[in-house]
Amino acid sequence: MSTAPSPAPAPRDHWRKPSFIANPVLRWLVYGGALVYVVWTLAWLPIDWVRVAEGVERAGRIFGGAFPPSFERSGLLIDGFLESLKIAILATFGGVILSIPIAFMAARNVVPKAVFYLGRAIIIVARSFHPVIVAIIFVKAVGFGPLAGVLTLIVYSIGFVAKMLAERIEEIDFGQVEAMRAAGAPYLSTLIYAVIPQIMPRQVGLTIYQLDSNLRASAVVGIVGAGGIGSTLANAFGRYDYDFALAITMVIVGVILLSEAVSGQIRKRL
Repeated sequence: MSTAPSPAPAPRDHWRKPSFIANPVLRWLVYGGALVYVVWTLAWLPIDWVRVAEGVERAGRIFGGAFPPSFERSGLLIDGFLESLKIAILATFGGVILSIPIAFMAARNVVPKAVFYLGRAIIIVARSFHPVIVAIIFVKAVGFGPLAGVLTLIVYSIGFVAKMLAERIEEIDFGQVEAMRAAGAPYLSTLIYAVIPQIMPRQVGLTIYQLDSNLRASAVVGIVGAGGIGSTLANAFGRYDYDFALAITMVIVGVILLSEAVSGQIRKRL
């Protein structure tokens, strides 16, 4: 007795990721509006094509004069790099020290509401301006040199470290805090023994990351006169020493890559 073959199973529909905008008409209207905006923006920009063509020619002269890179003034390059390193270390130390109390002020679960608003206001102000703008202000206030760079990167560090640390404080296990309060522990002891141990790993990671970030930023703020290797680079461009400027740029990129690799390995071990 022969048996009929079993029917093939019905094909299953493949899962598809849902669209960001479910309504297809609205989705295509958004796409069309974005395209129109990009075209309108490009048409609105006052582009001088003659100047662009001249700029391409000047760029060719710059790159032509930059190769091969010149390391003859290696002493000046090393001095500038060491100054950037000192700026980054001092700014990281000062910024982290100041960020810790500001972070506690900006955590709504450990301070009164008035103190919370003050702490958040300080963080918002520190994050509102690009480091180059802050560097220009400090250069005008204290003069050219590494002091302006250190002060700039302290503000830059507060804007990042205090914000991230405040968010970590708001995520702690509050049971330990309540236990110490129930035992009659004073406010400062509660912070030291119930809050700080929970945020210490994040604090160490943020400090390492900010040191790496400040080393990169010190090369940028130095261009406006805030010391470091950036000032050496700006002076090289001002003297049309493009080969020396390329050597400085290569050293900056190499040091940043090395610091990124080292800090990444340290963060993995935390």
